[in-house]
Amino acid sequence: MFLRIGLTGGIGSGKSIIAKIFETLGIPVFYADLAARQVMHEDEELKQKIRETFGHAAYENEILNRKYIADIVFNDPFKLEQLNSLVHPAAIAMAEKWMQQQTTRYVIKEAALFFEAGSTEGLDYIIGVYAPQHQRIHRVMQRDNITREEVLARMSKQINEEMKMALCDFVIVNDEQNMVIPQVLQLHEKFINLKK
Repeated sequence: MFLRIGLTGGIGSGKSIIAKIFETLGIPVFYADLAARQVMHEDEELKQKIRETFGHAAYENEILNRKYIADIVFNDPFKLEQLNSLVHPAAIAMAEKWMQQQTTRYVIKEAALFFEAGSTEGLDYIIGVYAPQHQRIHRVMQRDNITREEVLARMSKQINEEMKMALCDFVIVNDEQNMVIPQVLQLHEKFINLKK
C-alpha cells in the first residue's frame, strides 16, 4: 500500500516547482488545479451547471473563459463557493481514480486549497510550501501579469499562510535563502522508508 501525500501552499509559494522536483525523483504527481480545469472542459454535465450558474459567457466556443470566471469568483465569495461546490467533487473523484492506478511507494496530490476545500481526507501526510508574502506577490504579478491588488484579492480567498503551514505535517521553505532540493530529498527518503 502506498502513501498519499498532499502538497500545498499559498498562491505564488512555488508548490508547482516542488512538485516537479518530486516528479524528477520518479514520484507521480496529481495536479488538482489542472484536473479541475480539465474536468471543466470535458464534463458536459458540469459545463452545463457552470453555464447555469455563471451565464453563457462562461464558455466561448466551448472553451472555459477563465478570466470571466475569475473576475466573478475573486470578487464574490458566494460565487466562489458555488464554483468550488461544482468542481471539487469531480476533481476529487478524478484524483482517487488516478491514485488507484499508481504503483510507487508514495504519490503526491498537489492542490492549493486542501484545507479550504476540506479535501484532506485519505491523505497520510501534507507538505506545505512556504514563501514570504512579498515574494509570493512578486512571483504572481510576474507570472500572471496582474496587479498587486489582484494578487492580494486572490490571496484573501485562501486561509492565512502561517495557519496553513501549521496544519501541515512538513514544511518546505522556498524563500530564495534556503535550497529546496535538499529539503525535498530529505522528505523523499523519509517517505520511501516509512511503512504504511
